[in-house]
Amino acid sequence: MFSTALPLRVRRSAQRLTDRRLPARCLAALLLGLLLCGCAMHLVPEGAAVMAPARTAGAFEMPDGTRLPYRVWRPVGRPAAIVLALHGMDDSRDAFAIPGPAFAAAGMEVVAPDQRGFGATKDRGYWPGRRTLVADAREMALLLHAAHPHTKLFLMGESMGAAVLMCLATSADPPPVAGYVLVSPAVWSMAQMNVFERSGLWLMVHTVPGLTVAGGGLHIRASDNIAALRALGADPRTLLATRWDAIDGLVRLMDAAARAAPLLPADTLLLYGGKDELVPKRAMRAVWRALPRRAAGAPGPRIAYYPADYHLMLRDLQRAVPIGDILSWMEDPHAQLPSGAGRAARAWLRGKPVRTGFPGGGIRAMRWGRRTRSSVG
Repeated sequence: MFSTALPLRVRRSAQRLTDRRLPARCLAALLLGLLLCGCAMHLVPEGAAVMAPARTAGAFEMPDGTRLPYRVWRPVGRPAAIVLALHGMDDSRDAFAIPGPAFAAAGMEVVAPDQRGFGATKDRGYWPGRRTLVADAREMALLLHAAHPHTKLFLMGESMGAAVLMCLATSADPPPVAGYVLVSPAVWSMAQMNVFERSGLWLMVHTVPGLTVAGGGLHIRASDNIAALRALGADPRTLLATRWDAIDGLVRLMDAAARAAPLLPADTLLLYGGKDELVPKRAMRAVWRALPRRAAGAPGPRIAYYPADYHLMLRDLQRAVPIGDILSWMEDPHAQLPSGAGRAARAWLRGKPVRTGFPGGGIRAMRWGRRTRSSVG
């Protein structure tokens, strides 16, 4: 599995390079070869501003002229809310091809762009940097808010996209939004890695940063929806191999996202699946425990745990449950989640047994139901 297998890529490379069974002379020769063929990291941050940011019929245009193409799913009639949806590492705007129509049917207008360096953007495959990703998200949110000043605006991110939003939400100038939805946020920080994982990443980034690695053979399951995984692999907008300097950029982004947890605003919903094989449980527990504490009856970040769900839960076979909870939270952030995932999250955080099924929830529980009008992109 491409981007979602990055943590295991780091781990396996570290184990191979530090295997004590490898003769010392072979290891020395290997390291010398890596150093001789090493090259500088190649990052492509935003350039100088040459225009005012704008939104066209098919793309967001950033101040430096970079175009970020997007897809949009619209409801019938006036939308109850606008949702800016950010994809994960190596993914694209197509990440929301499955959940997008479900949100539109519930009255939401979903706008899903290719983030810089991914999808069909210029410099695809090169890491743009955390600050650039956050700045792009801010500009896109401001453009949507300006176009719909009297409609609620939610920012939703999956995996890397959620990490970007955690940094944006806690920045000095976050955009005016109704809330943040963080689905399987990428928060596997450096502090949660062991010495072999950290040293392996450092070695690869400082010797062969341009070397690309793929996720084949890692036996990682990112979803139980096999058809969705096959579509992801066949999508020409999906990156099938990742540069090591981009992996390093992702890890640094995850570091920043984990540090942002204590500062997240009250209007934040965080979702995590019990079968997530990409974000370690210890990393998610650390982030949830660092969230701002809520006084009795006071609003605060909400957590939701789904024992049967995977990393790409909005594409899972049981996706109606978390989607229904997200819609319910958007309508009333203070109400209990229909599925009971809030109670499950609190139990899981305390190390108590959690049921594997939920009695309620699902999209049908919502009162905003409308049929979708269109999907473009």
